[in-house]
Amino acid sequence: MITTLPNLLTLSRILVIPLFTGAFYLASPLDQWVTFGIFVAAGITDFFDGYLARNLNQVSILGRFLDPIADKLLVAAAILMLVAFNRIESWTVLPAMVILCREILVSGLREFLAQVKISVPVSRLAKWKTGVQIVALCFLLLGNVVDDFLPAGQIGSIGLWIAAILTLYTGYDYMRVGLRYMTAPDSE
Repeated sequence: MITTLPNLLTLSRILVIPLFTGAFYLASPLDQWVTFGIFVAAGITDFFDGYLARNLNQVSILGRFLDPIADKLLVAAAILMLVAFNRIESWTVLPAMVILCREILVSGLREFLAQVKISVPVSRLAKWKTGVQIVALCFLLLGNVVDDFLPAGQIGSIGLWIAAILTLYTGYDYMRVGLRYMTAPDSE
């Protein structure tokens, strides 16, 4: 049921995306602080929805479905808006594209495997990849508003490259598992 607190927190991450993308159009540097704040708040809800679901024994099929979608939508919105506003530019667009393409690939793979009743758990390295990716995006969202004391754009760009490398590895890992089932002879 959607009214459990964990599910509402997950849903809030999806519902905040229009607000997040709209905040990019505020007068700079306000837009950078607001988008950063919204992104961090959404990240906090990501932590608490899972934590509360487990501790309140409210893990649900809907929550397991919505959680990864909310994460992917928020990350995709952040990457697309950062590219649109030239805070991800030049060669750094490549790792951003790798991350987006991998997310789509893994989502499709998980959907296919779910149809054949195969579950592929999230690996520890994939969790690290997500962490690096989120931190990198936070730095990129701050951009030049903290340049006086921290090269946030450079740190974010380096983090995005690291996340892309981890993305390629974990994406290959998921594909390898998926291909095992996709290329197996039919048992019908």
